[in-house]
Amino acid sequence: MSETSIKTYTLDEIRQMKGRTDWDALRRAEELGLEPERDEDEFEVDWTRAKLVTPESKKAISLRVDPDVLEFFKSQGAGYQTRMNAVLRAWMEAQIKR
Repeated sequence: MSETSIKTYTLDEIRQMKGRTDWDALRRAEELGLEPERDEDEFEVDWTRAKLVTPESKKAISLRVDPDVLEFFKSQGAGYQTRMNAVLRAWMEAQIKR
């Protein structure tokens, strides 16, 4: 993705943005039976109740793994530690469900 395709907005700018939904077209489609009836408010987002959720920081450890295991994950490209964590998490969650 090129840097020119990234646009940043302030929270105030986002709140002022008007949706691009063509409500009249949706109403006409509903009248023709093409869309189920929906309330416009159903599509509104209440940002006043939004909460910022910050992920828990990861802990740095020293972990001994077999060379072939490490090479396998590294051969998959950048983010190998994240993938190793995902595998460990999947195993942990499977054990918890037992």
